[in-house]
Amino acid sequence: MKIAIINGPNLNLLGKREPGIYGSETFEDFFSKLKAKHSAIELSYFQSNVEGELINELHRIGFDVDGVVMNPGGYTHTSVAIADAISAITAPVIEVHISNIYAREEFRKHSIVSSKCKGSISGLGLRGYDLAVKYFIEQ
Repeated sequence: MKIAIINGPNLNLLGKREPGIYGSETFEDFFSKLKAKHSAIELSYFQSNVEGELINELHRIGFDVDGVVMNPGGYTHTSVAIADAISAITAPVIEVHISNIYAREEFRKHSIVSSKCKGSISGLGLRGYDLAVKYFIEQ
C-alpha cells in the first residue's frame, strides 16, 4: 500500500510557527514517527509553498498511490486549481487541518477543496494525519 502526504504553504514552519496553534513538533520529526508506526506501508511526503508545485505533485502521484493525505494550508480557502487537480486524479484524498478551521477567522471556515475529497479531518493536531492514514489502511 502506498499513501502520499502533501502539505501546502507555511507547513514547512511547523515547530516554529505559532506553536500555540500548530504545536512545537516539526513535521519531519512527526513523519519519522508515522513511518515507524506504519512500517508495513509505503509513506511519502511532499511539501511546497507554491500552488503549481502542489498541483504537479498531485498529478505525479495521483494515479499510483492508494490514498493522499493533503493539508493545502491557506490554499484550502482559495484554490480552485487544487480542487480541480484533486478531481482529476484517481486516488482518494483526505483533507487534513491541524487547527480547527471552523473555530478560526471567518474566511478559514470555507474549504474549496473539501467537496472534492473523500473526507476531512480538522482540529486534531498532527494526529489528524495518523487518523487519515489509518482510514486508508482499513479500507
